[in-house]
Amino acid sequence: MKGCLIAMAVLLAILLGIGGCGVSKYNGIVTNQETVDAKWVEIRNQYKRRADLIPNIVKTVEGARDFERETLEAVIEKRRHVTNIQVPDSALEDPAAVQKFLQAQQGLSSALTRLLAVSESYPDLKATEAFRDLTVALEGTENRIAVARHDYIESVKGYNVGIKRFPGNMIAGMFNFEAAAQLEIQGEALEEAPAIDFGN
Repeated sequence: MKGCLIAMAVLLAILLGIGGCGVSKYNGIVTNQETVDAKWVEIRNQYKRRADLIPNIVKTVEGARDFERETLEAVIEKRRHVTNIQVPDSALEDPAAVQKFLQAQQGLSSALTRLLAVSESYPDLKATEAFRDLTVALEGTENRIAVARHDYIESVKGYNVGIKRFPGNMIAGMFNFEAAAQLEIQGEALEEAPAIDFGN
């Protein structure tokens, strides 16, 4: 009888240990998933901040005589395209929509780079305080975007590793946790990031 009680106590301890490990892993996965979502929201916030700067940049550039209309219209069109894309609140919801959004943002980045490169040919424009202030704000925003993207990449890496390693993979399988899509850079951005001189 005493041996039976000891065996039951050992079995109960093992089951409690396994259960505790499972609960801990589940909570860790949920925490990592929430971190991924928070980092995704930060990326969206920084891209919105950039989109909000563009109308002022366009207005300032429009004041320059003979500025390349095609370049200006490209920025306006790319911004309109970006703001019309439906973006999921969670990057884990719809990876295809996330990639579509990021590709549109890369298109806007290219158009802005072109606009700023063309503005180098307009010393009067570069000399205006409004244009200088806006380019400094844009530069700061681009830096924030880079940091937000880096933080997101790291959070996705932590989450994905957590659901692939044992015993996290068992918990992830039981509760249908799926891998998060990592940010991808496509097209021209893959070859070389454009250099922007803000004339500071």
